[in-house]
Amino acid sequence: MSRHPGGRIARGGLNYPGIGSTEHGQAPQGFPCLVSRTYLGDGPDTYQRVARGILTWELQKRSGLRVRTDFDEVVPGARVVSGFGVGPFRINAPCEVVWVRRPAAGDGPQSAGFGYGTLPGHPERGEEAFEVEIDAAGTVSLKITAFSRHANVFYTAGGLLARAAQRHITSRYIEGARQLAAGES
Repeated sequence: MSRHPGGRIARGGLNYPGIGSTEHGQAPQGFPCLVSRTYLGDGPDTYQRVARGILTWELQKRSGLRVRTDFDEVVPGARVVSGFGVGPFRINAPCEVVWVRRPAAGDGPQSAGFGYGTLPGHPERGEEAFEVEIDAAGTVSLKITAFSRHANVFYTAGGLLARAAQRHITSRYIEGARQLAAGES
Protein backbone atom coordinates (compact mmCIF):
# COMPACT_ATOMS: atom_id res chain seq x y z
CA MET A 1 0.00 0.00 0.00
CA SER A 2 1.27 3.46 -0.79
CA ARG A 3 -0.16 6.87 0.04
CA HIS A 4 -0.29 9.52 -2.62
CA PRO A 5 -0.18 13.31 -2.30
CA GLY A 6 -3.46 14.97 -3.16
CA GLY A 7 -5.49 12.07 -1.78
CA ARG A 8 -6.15 10.12 -5.00
CA ILE A 9 -3.84 8.02 -7.10
CA ALA A 10 -5.95 8.59 -10.23
CA ARG A 11 -8.14 11.50 -11.26
CA GLY A 12 -11.32 11.74 -13.28
CA GLY A 13 -14.39 9.58 -13.47
CA LEU A 14 -15.32 6.27 -14.99
CA ASN A 15 -15.33 6.78 -18.76
CA TYR A 16 -17.60 4.15 -20.33
CA PRO A 17 -21.28 3.15 -20.42
CA GLY A 18 -22.73 0.20 -18.53
CA ILE A 19 -20.91 0.70 -15.23
CA GLY A 20 -21.17 -2.52 -13.21
CA SER A 21 -22.17 -4.65 -16.21
CA THR A 22 -19.50 -7.29 -15.59
CA GLU A 23 -21.33 -8.31 -12.44
CA HIS A 24 -24.37 -9.37 -14.47
CA GLY A 25 -22.73 -10.42 -17.74
CA GLN A 26 -24.27 -7.91 -20.16
CA ALA A 27 -21.74 -5.70 -22.01
CA PRO A 28 -22.93 -2.36 -23.39
CA GLN A 29 -23.69 -2.20 -27.11
CA GLY A 30 -20.56 -1.65 -29.22
CA PHE A 31 -18.15 -3.06 -26.62
CA PRO A 32 -16.64 -6.45 -27.49
CA CYS A 33 -16.86 -8.84 -24.53
CA LEU A 34 -14.47 -11.59 -23.48
CA VAL A 35 -15.39 -14.27 -20.93
CA SER A 36 -12.74 -16.76 -19.85
CA ARG A 37 -13.30 -19.70 -17.47
CA THR A 38 -10.49 -21.84 -16.13
CA TYR A 39 -10.62 -24.88 -13.85
CA LEU A 40 -8.43 -24.33 -10.75
CA GLY A 41 -9.08 -27.34 -8.54
CA ASP A 42 -11.59 -28.61 -6.04
CA GLY A 43 -12.82 -27.86 -2.54
CA PRO A 44 -13.57 -24.97 -0.23
CA ASP A 45 -9.92 -24.46 0.79
CA THR A 46 -8.93 -23.85 -2.83
CA TYR A 47 -11.90 -21.51 -3.26
CA GLN A 48 -10.99 -19.53 -0.12
CA ARG A 49 -7.30 -19.20 -1.11
CA VAL A 50 -8.16 -17.85 -4.55
CA ALA A 51 -10.89 -15.54 -3.18
CA ARG A 52 -8.43 -14.10 -0.66
CA GLY A 53 -5.86 -13.55 -3.42
CA ILE A 54 -8.35 -11.83 -5.71
CA LEU A 55 -9.65 -9.56 -2.94
CA THR A 56 -6.16 -8.44 -1.83
CA TRP A 57 -4.78 -7.51 -5.31
CA GLU A 58 -2.54 -10.61 -5.22
CA LEU A 59 -3.92 -11.86 -8.54
CA GLN A 60 -2.77 -8.67 -10.28
CA LYS A 61 0.63 -8.79 -8.61
CA ARG A 62 1.18 -12.44 -9.53
CA SER A 63 0.32 -11.63 -13.13
CA GLY A 64 3.36 -9.34 -13.28
CA LEU A 65 1.55 -6.02 -12.91
CA ARG A 66 2.89 -3.26 -10.72
CA VAL A 67 -0.04 -2.34 -8.47
CA ARG A 68 -0.45 1.05 -6.76
CA THR A 69 -3.46 1.58 -4.53
CA ASP A 70 -4.35 3.10 -1.18
CA PHE A 71 -6.22 -0.03 -0.08
CA ASP A 72 -4.77 -3.40 0.98
CA GLU A 73 -8.12 -5.03 0.21
CA VAL A 74 -10.48 -4.50 -2.69
CA VAL A 75 -13.37 -2.23 -1.69
CA PRO A 76 -15.99 -0.41 -3.79
CA GLY A 77 -14.62 2.94 -4.96
CA ALA A 78 -10.96 1.95 -4.47
CA ARG A 79 -8.70 3.32 -7.16
CA VAL A 80 -5.77 1.34 -8.47
CA VAL A 81 -3.13 1.99 -11.09
CA SER A 82 -1.72 -1.16 -12.64
CA GLY A 83 1.36 -0.87 -14.78
CA PHE A 84 3.07 -3.16 -17.22
CA GLY A 85 6.11 -2.75 -19.42
CA VAL A 86 9.56 -1.40 -18.66
CA GLY A 87 10.95 2.11 -18.27
CA PRO A 88 9.64 4.52 -20.92
CA PHE A 89 7.60 1.65 -22.38
CA ARG A 90 5.52 1.26 -19.20
CA ILE A 91 1.78 1.65 -19.68
CA ASN A 92 -0.25 2.69 -16.66
CA ALA A 93 -3.87 1.61 -16.41
CA PRO A 94 -5.92 3.55 -13.82
CA CYS A 95 -9.16 1.90 -12.67
CA GLU A 96 -11.85 2.18 -10.00
CA VAL A 97 -13.55 -0.77 -8.29
CA VAL A 98 -17.26 -0.72 -9.18
CA TRP A 99 -18.48 -3.86 -7.39
CA VAL A 100 -17.20 -6.42 -4.87
CA ARG A 101 -18.55 -9.81 -3.83
CA ARG A 102 -17.03 -11.45 -0.76
CA PRO A 103 -17.22 -15.19 0.02
CA ALA A 104 -20.51 -16.18 1.66
CA ALA A 105 -20.63 -18.12 4.92
CA GLY A 106 -21.05 -21.85 4.56
CA ASP A 107 -20.54 -24.26 1.75
CA GLY A 108 -22.38 -24.49 -1.52
CA PRO A 109 -22.27 -22.80 -4.89
CA GLN A 110 -21.06 -19.21 -4.74
CA SER A 111 -18.61 -16.74 -6.19
CA ALA A 112 -16.33 -14.00 -4.88
CA GLY A 113 -14.47 -11.28 -6.69
CA PHE A 114 -14.71 -7.78 -8.06
CA GLY A 115 -15.04 -5.66 -11.15
CA TYR A 116 -13.22 -2.47 -11.95
CA GLY A 117 -13.68 0.13 -14.64
CA THR A 118 -11.35 2.37 -16.54
CA LEU A 119 -10.46 5.94 -15.69
CA PRO A 120 -8.91 8.63 -17.92
CA GLY A 121 -5.37 7.62 -18.90
CA HIS A 122 -6.18 3.92 -19.33
CA PRO A 123 -5.45 2.59 -22.85
CA GLU A 124 -8.95 1.07 -22.98
CA ARG A 125 -12.44 2.17 -22.00
CA GLY A 126 -14.48 -0.52 -20.27
CA GLU A 127 -14.61 -2.93 -17.37
CA GLU A 128 -12.96 -6.13 -16.21
CA ALA A 129 -14.02 -8.57 -13.50
CA PHE A 130 -12.24 -11.36 -11.66
CA GLU A 131 -14.31 -14.02 -9.89
CA VAL A 132 -13.60 -17.36 -8.32
CA GLU A 133 -16.56 -19.74 -8.38
CA ILE A 134 -17.30 -22.97 -6.57
CA ASP A 135 -20.15 -25.16 -7.76
CA ALA A 136 -22.28 -27.74 -5.94
CA ALA A 137 -19.73 -30.49 -6.69
CA GLY A 138 -16.90 -28.39 -5.18
CA THR A 139 -15.27 -27.56 -8.53
CA VAL A 140 -13.38 -24.25 -8.37
CA SER A 141 -12.99 -22.04 -11.45
CA LEU A 142 -11.67 -18.61 -12.31
CA LYS A 143 -13.96 -16.44 -14.41
CA ILE A 144 -12.62 -13.30 -16.07
CA THR A 145 -15.11 -11.04 -17.84
CA ALA A 146 -14.04 -7.96 -19.78
CA PHE A 147 -15.60 -5.55 -22.20
CA SER A 148 -13.66 -2.70 -23.74
CA ARG A 149 -12.87 -0.43 -26.64
CA HIS A 150 -9.64 1.41 -27.32
CA ALA A 151 -9.46 4.74 -25.51
CA ASN A 152 -8.00 6.79 -28.36
CA VAL A 153 -6.73 6.79 -31.93
CA PHE A 154 -3.22 5.78 -30.86
CA TYR A 155 -4.45 2.55 -29.28
CA THR A 156 -6.97 1.95 -32.07
CA ALA A 157 -4.11 2.11 -34.59
CA GLY A 158 -2.31 -0.58 -32.61
CA GLY A 159 -5.48 -2.63 -32.26
CA LEU A 160 -4.01 -6.05 -33.03
CA LEU A 161 -1.12 -5.42 -30.68
CA ALA A 162 -3.48 -4.15 -27.96
CA ARG A 163 -5.70 -7.26 -28.27
CA ALA A 164 -2.63 -9.51 -28.17
CA ALA A 165 -1.52 -7.71 -24.99
CA GLN A 166 -4.99 -8.28 -23.49
CA ARG A 167 -4.82 -12.01 -24.27
CA HIS A 168 -1.31 -12.17 -22.78
CA ILE A 169 -2.30 -10.48 -19.52
CA THR A 170 -5.38 -12.75 -19.27
CA SER A 171 -3.06 -15.78 -19.51
CA ARG A 172 -0.94 -14.23 -16.74
CA TYR A 173 -4.03 -13.78 -14.54
CA ILE A 174 -4.87 -17.46 -15.09
CA GLU A 175 -1.34 -18.50 -14.10
CA GLY A 176 -1.53 -16.30 -10.98
CA ALA A 177 -4.86 -17.89 -10.03
CA ARG A 178 -3.35 -21.36 -10.45
CA GLN A 179 -0.55 -20.37 -8.06
CA LEU A 180 -3.09 -19.10 -5.54
CA ALA A 181 -5.13 -22.31 -5.87
CA ALA A 182 -2.02 -24.41 -5.26
CA GLY A 183 -1.12 -22.35 -2.17
CA GLU A 184 2.21 -21.20 -3.66
CA SER A 185 3.90 -18.31 -1.88
